[in-house]
Amino acid sequence: MTTFLDAVTADHFDTEVLQQHWIPLAKEDTDTAAVLRERLGVDFAAARDRVRETDDFLYFPVVANYQRGETIERETIVFALGSEFLVTLQPSEHFLPFDKAVAKMRRNPALTGSAQGVMYALLWALNETSERVIRTTSETLAQVRDEIETATGGHDERGRVIDLRRAMSRMDAAEQIVSRIKETQLQLARAARHLAADTPPGHRELDGLSNVLLADIDGVKQHAGIQHDTVRYLQHSVLTWSAVRQNRIVTVLTTIVAIFLPPTLIATLYTWMPEVQWQYGFLAATPMTLLAAVLPLAYIRKKGWLR
Repeated sequence: MTTFLDAVTADHFDTEVLQQHWIPLAKEDTDTAAVLRERLGVDFAAARDRVRETDDFLYFPVVANYQRGETIERETIVFALGSEFLVTLQPSEHFLPFDKAVAKMRRNPALTGSAQGVMYALLWALNETSERVIRTTSETLAQVRDEIETATGGHDERGRVIDLRRAMSRMDAAEQIVSRIKETQLQLARAARHLAADTPPGHRELDGLSNVLLADIDGVKQHAGIQHDTVRYLQHSVLTWSAVRQNRIVTVLTTIVAIFLPPTLIATLYTWMPEVQWQYGFLAATPMTLLAAVLPLAYIRKKGWLR
């Protein structure tokens, strides 16, 4: 007869142990959904977007954010927690974040002994995934910050004018990711609190793990809040720098107009002035034109408008 420990160390860990209390249900698998609805009373139809409690199950929707290659994916997982079984409505394809949960249950086989223990491992894995996404976003924002600091000098190391449109686009994407993570953490915290309240008496170890999980979820939420503040700061920095740059452009244009307008006016008037018939008229008008250009320039430099 195969014992519990034998099943834990067997190659068929997932099927022989996990499915004693965990039933993953693919969203497109309507046949299995119908069987579970008939035999266990699991019905996800009315619980996709909100917490719902029935006589047999407690439903929790959690929007998971996880990294797949260079992109951030987003999937909604619905947990149906019963006294004996945990049913998860999840994508049909392989769901990467739950690999961490399986690995954790391999290290701590006691978690597979109840539906609550399995759910704890799954929530822990989703929280770890959120933390990884936040770390990646933090690294992205650090790169954007370096780009902005370089842009304040006006040129990059090759002497080219820096275009911050790409940096602004990356900041907008980071802000969206951070906002989604904060939403996910709220859902994870709600699910973890219900899990702690639904844990049967006598599971002191699971009670302690649930408290630690709640603290970890809150820590990731705070980290997301810090990154959200960072995005706001960087956006404000870019807007301030852009305003300063525009003011400089306006100042330069105003200076050019102030310098060249008086000589242009003199040159225009010279075409119909009586002095044009004078043999020394051109020689007299030339220093006047130069003086009309130099005086505004000297005044502008004295005011410090060219800085």
